[in-house]
Amino acid sequence: CMSMISAWMDEEFLMKCVVDPTKKTVYIYSNEGDSKEVVCDNTEQFMNVLSVVRAMCPEERLTYAEPISKPHEN
Repeated sequence: CMSMISAWMDEEFLMKCVVDPTKKTVYIYSNEGDSKEVVCDNTEQFMNVLSVVRAMCPEERLTYAEPISKPHEN
C-alpha cells in the first residue's frame, strides 16, 4: 500500500489529495489525469498512509472529505 503510493507519486506530479477519514480512504490525483484510491484496512494503516500523503502533498492541495452528518436542528 505505502510503496505503491510512493512509487506512483515519484512518477507523476501530485495535483490533489482527498482524505476521507470515515471510509479510511485516500484519493490521489495526478497531473497526468490519473487517480488512485487507497483504501486502508484499519486505523493504523490509514494513519500511516495519511502521514506519507501529508509529507508528499502540498498543504494547499490536501483536502478532507466532509463527513455526511444530519442537518443541525435549531
